[in-house]
Order: sequence, then structure tokens, then C-alpha cells
Amino acid sequence: MPYNIPATRVLMNNLRQVMAEDGDTRSRLDHVVRLIASTMVADVCSIYVRETDGALLLIATEGLKPEAVNKTRLAAHEGLVGFVARTAEPIAIEDAPRHPAFSYRPETGEDPFHAFLGVPILRTGGVTGVLVVQNRTERAYGEEEIDTLQTISMVLAEIVHTLETTPAAQQAPERKVRGPGGGNLKGRIFCEGLGFGRAVLHDPVVPAAKFFATDMTAESERLNEGLIGLRASIDRMMLIDGAALGGDPRDVMEAYRLLAEDPSWAEKLHEGIRSGLSAEASVDRARREHRARLMSARDPYLRERLHDLEDLDNRLLRVLGGEEGKPKIKGDRSVLVARRLGPAELLEYAKSGLRGLLMEEAAASSHAAIVARALGIPAIGGIENLTTRIEQGDYIIVDAEEGTVHVRPDDVVYDAYKARVGLRSERQARYAALKGLPAQTLDGTHISLMLNAGLDLDLDMLDQAGADGVGLFRTEFQFLVSETLPRLDDQITLYQRVLERAAGRPVVFRTLDLGGDKVLPALNLQREENPALGWRSIRFALDHKGLFRRQLRALVRAAGDGPLTVMFPMVTVPSEYHAAKALLLEEIAWSARQTGKQPSKLEVGVMLETPALGFSMQDLAGEVDFLSVGTNDLLQFFFAADRMTPSVSERYDLVDPAALRYLKMVADTCKAGNIRLSVCGEATASPPVALCFAALGYTSLSMAASAIGPVKQALRGVDLNAFRAGLFERMDKPNGSFRNQVLALAAEHGIDTADS
Repeated sequence: MPYNIPATRVLMNNLRQVMAEDGDTRSRLDHVVRLIASTMVADVCSIYVRETDGALLLIATEGLKPEAVNKTRLAAHEGLVGFVARTAEPIAIEDAPRHPAFSYRPETGEDPFHAFLGVPILRTGGVTGVLVVQNRTERAYGEEEIDTLQTISMVLAEIVHTLETTPAAQQAPERKVRGPGGGNLKGRIFCEGLGFGRAVLHDPVVPAAKFFATDMTAESERLNEGLIGLRASIDRMMLIDGAALGGDPRDVMEAYRLLAEDPSWAEKLHEGIRSGLSAEASVDRARREHRARLMSARDPYLRERLHDLEDLDNRLLRVLGGEEGKPKIKGDRSVLVARRLGPAELLEYAKSGLRGLLMEEAAASSHAAIVARALGIPAIGGIENLTTRIEQGDYIIVDAEEGTVHVRPDDVVYDAYKARVGLRSERQARYAALKGLPAQTLDGTHISLMLNAGLDLDLDMLDQAGADGVGLFRTEFQFLVSETLPRLDDQITLYQRVLERAAGRPVVFRTLDLGGDKVLPALNLQREENPALGWRSIRFALDHKGLFRRQLRALVRAAGDGPLTVMFPMVTVPSEYHAAKALLLEEIAWSARQTGKQPSKLEVGVMLETPALGFSMQDLAGEVDFLSVGTNDLLQFFFAADRMTPSVSERYDLVDPAALRYLKMVADTCKAGNIRLSVCGEATASPPVALCFAALGYTSLSMAASAIGPVKQALRGVDLNAFRAGLFERMDKPNGSFRNQVLALAAEHGIDTADS
């Protein structure tokens, strides 16, 4: 029978019936390979599944020897099947034995076959198997056959992933088990804590029941309506205040919109519908192909475009799904699992309650991690292939004290988790008893413990944690969670609410810190080779004076005739500070003329995030009121180690003689210039690190709410003069691991260093 479009539809209809049948997975796979072989007039149809170690196991066949099933295993890069799995692309060959990648396996009896067509089976994050058809004679497979086999492979992905391990497969190392006790995953801790719940996958999931279209015309119309809705949502994102942007290039957003308008993408989706797929399944097929290509792409520009395409696929799936397309958060017993996540998306999920957050890509989700800390959600990121190893509804333990994820834990692991939750509750009770007491050391030194915040809901923790005020309010969050730039009135309202809720306690507003890993949805910055060293923070603000002055005006208006404290981020040279402060003073003068009000007390500070600024502090004496150390950026520049690159992010440590000597030099300079010293970096969340800063003379430490209790307990139990003497002695003559020396010193002073 010649292969044509009607034959494709017959095959898809038959597959729909197979999917609806009762019976075990293996009998359905046997039915599928017979069906494909007969419809495509192929002598052989085989299915290989990819194991955890990368090997490819033959699990079903029509035409090869039946005894080879569950026995023939190809290494990750072996044969044409391995070639398909490695490239994630289909391959069609007229005479397979002549291909350099061909590998002969005599136990399969495949030596008479010449023509070969293999397509990857794609699911979530990558290739999970390979579907193959073969013919005895040399022949060229047409585009229609290749496209049909790719469509079938998508359906197979939903069957294959439910397979239980076979006796043969159980012998393979690291074989993924679907039953209880699914194993452990490791990652980087973004927000400390413990959580337990069922997995909710962020990426839209297309149910197998919705793979096939019953009415192709209706599906095509649904797809067209979905594309119109998608493009309209992107147009809304592009409606931003041009004056505030100052003519900034919008190439990236324009390219994104062009991708959404690309007729070839739409035509590819319509092809899927014509082959018998539903609109959702057609988009899902495109998404799998984009994701598989992304996994193997090395060119940064190509990866960005593939990220954009995958994001478009996800957006379109949500548009098509409407309310049904949104992942369901059930009560407060859910753990969100995502490859990448924006802060606005996380806030939406958090409204329904979350017990944990897991992310695959650390670098693209750094601001989401900060939001997680603000919300107190235990969070772990940087988990490789996360979304391929967790299924919707899996029970998950998020151990964000050890950086471990327990997938489908057994009773022993769950009982241990419950015991640790109890111990954590006891510790929290001890810390709560201290919240009304000052952070004063045994020798009488008072340290202000402040709260790092960026959201209105962060301020709920001011009283609960016993914070002395807000040492860092990240104003950019209001911008990051909005598709358009916040209006002046919206900014004023937020800042007024922050000041009111602080109830007279000091609040340090950091002006916009954008760029690097924090990019506005409404304003994509130009592509840079190294964003951390590029056009960001105060540089960005000073080049966008309209945007910057609007924020400064909002801060001044919000303060009215009360006190105002403002801090400029990422200052490198004194001239940047002078330029920013001049704009602030102009806005204060404008407010005085227009409203008759100006701040009763103005304090202007600068963040130490670049080593260069530390050597310029003597030039700012009398000009700047306070200095606040931003440990994350400062340390990555000091040690030339990108904090968002997992392979080097752990290679620097603030508890290092060189870093502490530098910070001591800065402290001595600031004391001579009567500049108040503070720290707002996340490093102070560790009691030993907080003690080091206190010993160096930094008298205000700002941190996440959860860290205030442990740090206060440590400070109240130490003789700071004695600790300082021991620290300086070790800084002068470090021996071996300096961190271990400091931890031992802290332990000598009765400080708990178990989690440090």
C-alpha cells in the first residue's frame, strides 16, 4: 500500500484506539509496533528506551528476533540508534550498513535490512528513547513518513515513561525506578528549610487523552484563536512608556514578537493537526523538538532563541488550555518543580500555598530564588535534568538544609524528615523567645539586626523576627513582577506602605538594581557577553535618567516630611555616587517647591559591591553617610568567580584571610571618615560569618528573616573582644583551612556551627 496522508490518518485513528485500550503497557507497545509496521509497509518496527546511564534498551519489536527484547542494549553512542539519541534529530538512510555509525548486533537478526528511519522519543527535558522502522530493500523515506513517525514517537513517550523496570533492566546501574523510593537529587540551597508535598510541574502537561483531534477543522480554528491570543498578550507586554526607556534598544523583545508572528512556526503546528493531532499535542510536539535542540546547542545566541521558542510553546499551551492549562496547587501540600521561573509566576503559585520550590536552571531564576526567601519557601536550584526525573504528583521531600531532594521517599526517610521538622520547630521556638531582646554581645557591643526585603509581604516578618528595621529594601521587585513599568503613583503607594509598616524603624531603600540576572519583562536589555560586568545597576539608572528620576521622586514623595534613607547599588567610582546623589537632591528641591515638603532627615549610602570602591572611600568622606557591603557581587568580583556558574560558584569563601583583610581595610578607612558600616549581603545569615563582620567593626547586619534568630543567639553568647583577638591572630597566620580555623574559634566561644 503506498504511504500517503489518508494512511497517516488511519494510523493515528488506530493509535487513538490503542491508547484507549485496557491492558498492560508492554502489550500495548507490542500492538503499536505491529500497527506501525503494517501501516508504513515496513519490515521492522522497534522501540528502544533510554536508561539512566544513557544506554538504549530494546523493549518492543516487530520484525527482529523476539528473544532480543529486554536483552539487546546499545551504549549511549553506539550504532544508528545511539546517533539518533545523541543528536535528538531524525535520521533516514537508504543503506544503513554502509553508514559509519552502523553497529551490527547479531542477536537481533537485522542483517538483511538496509533502509533505516529512526526518530527520537522526546519527553520533558530530552530524549527518552528511539523509534525505528527498517526495510529489507534500499529505499528513501519521505518527509511525510518522517513527520508521521515523529508524531507517533510523541504518543509513545507517554506510554514508555510508565514502564516498570524489567528483570534485565534492573541489572543496569542507576535505572530509574517508578515505585516508592525514587532516589535523591542534589542542588544548591536558595532558601533554607524543610518541606514535603506532591510535585506540581510548572510546564504545561498535555494529557494523553487530548493527543488526538476528532474534528481537524475545529482544532485548526482553536489553534488560530490561540495564536491570536498569544500575539495579543505579547503586544500588551510591548506597550511600555517609551519616554521612560529613553530610547533604549528593544531588539530582543522585537525578535521575540517576530518569532510569535513567524508563519513557518504556525504552519508547523497546523501540519500536526492535519496529521490527526489536537492543537495542544501539536504545540507539545514542537516544544519537545525545541527543548531537545536546546539541550545540545552550544552557541549562546542559538540557545537564547530556543529558550524563546520554548517559552512561546508554553505560553500558547496555556492560552489553549485556559484555566485547565494552569497547574493545580492543592491546598498547601505542593512542591513546585520548574526548569525556569519568573518572580511574578512564583508569586501567583504562592497565593495557593507551597511547601517547596525546585528549579533546574539556577542562573535564569536568581530573582525567583530571592522571592522564595522572602516568602519563606524552602528552595533548591541547579538540579540537573530535574524535570525528567520527577513526575506530576510524586511525593517530594525538600531538604533545603542539606541541599537534597528525596523523590518518592520510603517510610524510613519520611520518619527521619518528621523528626527533623520537630527539631527545627524547637530551634525556632528558642529564637522566637529572643525576638524582644537586643543583639548585644557579652562585652556590651550592640549590633543592629535588620531585615532584607523586597515585597510588601516581607514586612510581615519585621515583628515576627524581632528585626530592628529594614536594612535593604529591593525596589526592583515591583518592576520585575510587572509586565509594564510601574507608574509614579504605584511606586509612591508601595514606598509609603513600607514606611508605615516599619512603624518608625529605619528603612534603607536601595534604588533600582537591574541588569545582570535581573531583567525587566517590560524592558529587555541588550545582549552582553558578561552581563555581571556590563550595563547594570547604577550604570543603567544613570543612563535612564527619566526612569531613575521617577523612582527618586516617588521615594521623596513617599517620605513626605519624615526621614528618608537611600542607598545606591554597584557604585564603582566616586563620580557615579556624586551623579546619583545630585539627582536625588534635585528631586528633594523639586518636592519642596511643589508640595512644601522635604525629608526631615536624609541619609545617603553606597553599596560596596566592587573592589574598586573600597579604595575610594576616603574620597567620599563627608559626602556619604553609610556604606553597606553587598557580599554576593563583591566576592564574585574579588575572587573572579561567577556566583551563578555552578562549577566555580563554590570556589570562593568570604571566610578567607584575603577577603577579611580587605574588609578590615575598608572598615578602618570608613571609621576614619566617620562613615557608618553595615552589611546587607546574604552571607551574614551564617552566625560565624556574622561574628566575623561584627569583629571587623560592622555594626549593622541585614539578612533574611529566618537568619535573625540564629545570629542574635550567637551574638548574645559571645565576648566580641575575645573573638576579635582570636580572629585577627588567625588572619595574620592562617594555617590550613581558614574556614575550619574560624569555625573552631566560634565553637570555642560556644557558637553552634553545625550548619555553617
